[in-house]
Amino acid sequence: MANKKLTIAKRQGTLRYQIRKNKISYVMLAPYFILFFFFTVLPVLMSIIFSFTDFNVLEMPDFVGWKNYIKLLLEDDIFMVSLKNTLLFAVVTGPISYILCLLFAWIINEFKGKLRAFLTLIFYAPSISGNAYVVWNLILTGDRYGYLNGLLLKYEIINEAILWMKTAKFVLPVLIVVQLWLSLGTGFLAFIAGLQTVDKSLYEAAAIDGVKNRWQELWFVTLPAMKPQLMFGAVMQITQSFAVADISINLAGNPSINYAGATVVTHLLDYGSTRFEMGYASAIATILFLLMVGTNKLVQNMLRRVGD
Repeated sequence: MANKKLTIAKRQGTLRYQIRKNKISYVMLAPYFILFFFFTVLPVLMSIIFSFTDFNVLEMPDFVGWKNYIKLLLEDDIFMVSLKNTLLFAVVTGPISYILCLLFAWIINEFKGKLRAFLTLIFYAPSISGNAYVVWNLILTGDRYGYLNGLLLKYEIINEAILWMKTAKFVLPVLIVVQLWLSLGTGFLAFIAGLQTVDKSLYEAAAIDGVKNRWQELWFVTLPAMKPQLMFGAVMQITQSFAVADISINLAGNPSINYAGATVVTHLLDYGSTRFEMGYASAIATILFLLMVGTNKLVQNMLRRVGD
């Protein structure tokens, strides 16, 4: 009898049994899984495979082993500059934009009704505005008619107009500022939604347990209650900070002056979209993918300790 029960338990624990038992759920999930596999998983796998080849799109791929990675890490000086810029972007804009998203979401959540919705729209709008780069190009115009130059000249802070995006030392700091201005995006909305779903009774229980002020409420109650949103926000901010490209291309050009605004993604676009060296571009994409996955794992392990 015991052996029979053990056999039944093992059979019920198999994947085939679980699929048969929950077949309706799997049928409902199938359309999403098929799309996710063909448009996300398969391209990533193909990119990794192509990274070990010499492939120009017109001819069949030619297997070259680790040649692309050796060239990328040991011979490509521009990639190393791009990698340094990307890591600097991620280290500066990632944590700051994440904290800003959480802080502004927490403050806005204190308001009620239409005022909260209006403030949410105001803070979220820059991240979806198609005219964001037009605005910043007007601000950073390299003559006295540019808003920033005009303001600095008016107050005699500078003596002549500065070519902001044509001077190497200014390019990266300016791009970081613009990235922070655009950073209140999807993660910000996730935090707003998470704050509104926190059970109010938790605050009453925390007060009985000795929580005395709003900061303690935030650390011991609010943040632990919205860990899924914190995880999602972290993934979005990390992805955004590592995938910087449009800002650099639209404001500094590609290539930028002395590659001061080059990032891994602009380097990837150069080889993939301009030179059509798809094998080498795939190697760049694979390195970027590993960086993003590793950083996400590290950040998620840190967020699991929130509230401990």
